[in-house]
Amino acid sequence: MTTKTKLLSSAADILGIADIQTEEVFVKPWNASVRVRGLTAAERDVFEASVIDRRSGRVNPKDIRARLVVMCLVDEKGERIFSDSHVPDLAKKSAAALDPIFAAAQRLSGMTKADIEELEGN
Repeated sequence: MTTKTKLLSSAADILGIADIQTEEVFVKPWNASVRVRGLTAAERDVFEASVIDRRSGRVNPKDIRARLVVMCLVDEKGERIFSDSHVPDLAKKSAAALDPIFAAAQRLSGMTKADIEELEGN
């Protein structure tokens, strides 16, 4: 049996789709769950630009995990729970706590491991 897919043939078709995914992630060191939301295309551009050193043009991987987590942790309404100013504070949290959130944010935002390695300069 063949399933016919819908042909999106207009801007309204595409713009009308709610395609930003969220998921709950259990964070073992915190013994609690958080809600993680994928980035929009514009937010991903902002994230990627935030890890580029303006003087050298090279990638600065400092706080890369905290930067992405800050942008992707949301409340039940889908609103960010951290502002960009929280990056230094969140960067001081356990890597074991941030890693599952970072991995979910990366996956939900369409980032591959190779994308992150490229940003980290590896």
